[in-house]
Amino acid sequence: MLFGFAGSGKTTFARRLELELPAVRFTQDEWLTHLYTYAPAPDEFDGLRHRVTELCWSYAERLLELGLDVVIDFGLWQRRERDAARARVERVGGEHVLYFLDAPEEVMRARVLARSANLPRDSLWIDLEVLERFRPRFEPLGPDEEHVRVQAG
Repeated sequence: MLFGFAGSGKTTFARRLELELPAVRFTQDEWLTHLYTYAPAPDEFDGLRHRVTELCWSYAERLLELGLDVVIDFGLWQRRERDAARARVERVGGEHVLYFLDAPEEVMRARVLARSANLPRDSLWIDLEVLERFRPRFEPLGPDEEHVRVQAG
């Protein structure tokens, strides 16, 4: 499971991890852009994100039940999301590792702006205004949350 703010390098790390383990990767932004659009309207985003998250989890849980590894590339910005993800993995008998993708603020901003300037088909468009709107949703890890820190900057 990957935790980090926009531009921290989560999807790049997830792609590498899926090959190294090997595993099946679930990247939320890819599902959103393939099923809906590059930039869902702000009033639709949370509902669409929830639907995509549940669809991905339905497949991920089945794969875990079968004893396969999965990479959950959802960001998991809020503690309640991380707690729920850990519980889902444990409920189907899986083991979880939380990777914290950490990068300096200026690196994350530059990555997000560069990606949006040359938007790949599987990425969401984000500008600085959207990035700042997202910032309050990001909750740092609690002291009791075991994780592997990946310096991605």
